[in-house]
This record gives sequence, C-alpha cells and structure tokens, in this order.
Amino acid sequence: MNRLKVPALLLALPASMFAADTPPLTPEQLMAAVKAAQSAGDNAWMLVSTALVLMMTGPGLALFYGGLVRMKNVLATLMQSFSLMALSSVLWLLVGYSLSFGEGSAFIGDFRYVMFHGVGAEPMADYAPTVPHQTFATFQMMFAIITPALICGAFAERMKFSAMVLFMTLWSFIVYYPMAHLVWGKGGLLNAFLGGRIPCYDFAGGTVVHITSGVSALVCAIYMGKRKGYGHEPMKPHSLVLSFIGACLLWVGWFGFNAGSALSAGSLASSAFLATHIGASAAAIGWVLMEWIFSKPSVLGGISGAVAGLVVITPASGFVGPGAALIMGLAGGILCYFMVVKVKNRLGYDDALDAFGVHGVGGTLGAILTGVFVSRAVNPAIPEGKAGLLEGNPIQLWNQTLGALLAAVVAVVGTLVILKICSAVLNGVRVQEHDEIEGLDLSQHGEEGYNLEA
Repeated sequence: MNRLKVPALLLALPASMFAADTPPLTPEQLMAAVKAAQSAGDNAWMLVSTALVLMMTGPGLALFYGGLVRMKNVLATLMQSFSLMALSSVLWLLVGYSLSFGEGSAFIGDFRYVMFHGVGAEPMADYAPTVPHQTFATFQMMFAIITPALICGAFAERMKFSAMVLFMTLWSFIVYYPMAHLVWGKGGLLNAFLGGRIPCYDFAGGTVVHITSGVSALVCAIYMGKRKGYGHEPMKPHSLVLSFIGACLLWVGWFGFNAGSALSAGSLASSAFLATHIGASAAAIGWVLMEWIFSKPSVLGGISGAVAGLVVITPASGFVGPGAALIMGLAGGILCYFMVVKVKNRLGYDDALDAFGVHGVGGTLGAILTGVFVSRAVNPAIPEGKAGLLEGNPIQLWNQTLGALLAAVVAVVGTLVILKICSAVLNGVRVQEHDEIEGLDLSQHGEEGYNLEA
C-alpha cells in the first residue's frame, strides 16, 4: 500500500490547521506556515549555537588556559576570559557590530547599527534570511568575545590587568572589527560572496579569528619578553585536569562555532558539524602520534592536538567534505606539534600557552588548505568555477594565501601600535618583578585560587 509522504516541516504545524471543521489552507497560507516553521527551527539552532560559542570562552577557554598556568596565576587567567565576556559584548553592542557588518568601505563598516539600531526581528537577508537580525548579530558577538581572549595565552602570567583591558579594547577596534568586515562584511575586500575584490573563503574564522589572534599573540610574547625564570625554572601546568575539561568544552562548543556559521539548521550545518569533528579527531591522533614517536603520548598533547585540529578546519568547515577534513586535521596536528614542541624552543620566544603555535600556525594552514579542498558539491553557494585547486581553480589557493598574509600584517602592525600606546598610557604593560614572583592572583586581584590551609 502506498503511504502518503508528509514534508517534515508540516509536522511542526499546529494540528488545528488540519481539523475537519477548519477551512482548507490556501497555497499561500500553507507556504507562509511552512516558512514560519523553518524560521523557528533555524532560529532555535542559531540560539543554541550562540550559547555554545559563548561556552567556548567561559568555561572552555578559561579552564583550558587556567589549568596550564602555575597555581599562583590561575584566577588571573580565568579572570581574563571572564572579563572579556563582558567587555567585548558591550563594545560589540555600542559600535563593534556596526563597524564589522555595516555597509561602509572595503576595509571597515559604517555606523548604521550603533547600539544595535535597526537590529531587530526582521532577518538580515544577505546573511541569514530565515532568522532575526538580532540573532545573527548576537551570534557574531560571541566571535568578538573569544578572539581577543585567545591572545591571553601568549602573555599569561605577566601582563597587568589594566593593560589587558586597554589592550583588548584597542585591539578590537584596530584589528578585529576591520578584519571581520574585510572577510565577512558586505563589500569587504576579501568577501567571497558579497562583492569582495579578492574572494577569500573563511567559513567560520580562520583569518578573522585564528590568524589575527595567533599572530598578535606572538607579537605580544616577543614584545613583553620571557617570564622570570623561563628556561631555567620548571613552569609546568598546575592542573591538567582543568585543562582537559576546558578542551572538551571547547570541542563541544566548536560545533556551534562552525556548524552554527551555516546560519540555518539545514544540510550545510550537518556537513560543517561532521567536518569539524573529523578535523579535531585527526589532529589529536596526529599530535599524539608524533609524541609517541619522540617520547610518550600525553594528555596535554592529545588536547592540544584536538584544539589545533579545530582551528585548522574552521575556515574550511562549510566548504569541504569529511575526507578533506581528515587530511587537514592530520596535517594540522603534526605541523602544530612541531611548531610548539620543536621550533618554539629553538627560537626561544615565550608564548606561554602556545597561542601562536596552535592558532597562528593552525589558522594559516587551514586558510591556505581551504583553497585546495573547497568544493561546490559541499557548498552550492560557491560560484561556478570558483571552487578550490582540486576542482580546477588554482587562483583560489593564491587568494587564500593573500588573505592569510593580509590578516597577519594587520595583526602585526595593529598589535605593535596598541602595545606602544598601552605602554605609554600605563607606564608599561608588564607587572613589576615582585608582583610576577608573588603571582598575578594576589598582585592583581588580591585573591588566591586555592585555600590550601583550610
């Protein structure tokens, strides 16, 4: 017997619509009801994704970084992530969203969305036509929170709290908002879908988030100098348990980061979700395998590799299939291992929590490899003939490389300028030597993370 096939969206409609005493719906009414149901589903997914991305900063990144520092600096490290959840949100509401997504020049947005003016229930058709504009703007707010928070890993255990607040405020205006507009803003120089002159594919933030934060982290680490005793005293993580929990929360939250960037609850979100998971899994295996070859497989190596894989797959997550994600993740785990474990020690800079080795290097690798594997079969929104190298478009590899280089240049120049400003205003950005020896928990916040005498 033939069975009547009911579209899935119709199952979400009220049963009263199909009651015997109810007049039949016109085709227009039925389509409107289906559209409303789709919008509700997409909005629900986007709100969940927004919460997942916020979870990446606190508690995810906060615990991941907090466990990697010494005991005397755990609260200061947690406070950096937590304070940015508040500070970056207010800056985004005031003007950050407008500068990032307002229709300005090729390099920066205008002021049309100041204080979320005009950001309401109506969708932003060019980006997310099935969800409220306010949902889209709030989702993007979470990216503006976690990006500067990533930099904190480089200057951990030695920057003044006041300097961190001023630095991150200026960094958002000088580096993050312009880069967000360049890549994602309408008419941005690197926007691949809305009028960019150099189309650079970045699905969820390889250039905007990871290259900018990672390269800025390196500049901070070199500018501030090494921690007192670095290279001579043991500076082991005080709690790998906290870092393990934080890394697992990051892994889960990253599904909102990448799959949420599909901006709907459709098949593209599913594809990005799978690619994200495979990329993280492959990178964790790659990093641990390298450790196993040279010494012993460690928990720290495993969680570092997973984060590296998540970074690498981010720009490509909505453009590549699981096979490409496997290759990219494995390559990212191996490359970031060598950068963190081998190269950093030889070069001698003190990137305390390896923000550059994971996010800078991993983000650059991911951005470039996106130009190799990006596929129209995965994302039909890609224009005909504008996919990646493997689909006959070698120019895309060049575009991706240019995008990565531009992000790095903006980060280097912007960060140096900001550090100079902060040093002049605050009489230096680094804590005094006695404060560093005492620990930032007490010297900056007057608290201790653990009461061992209780």
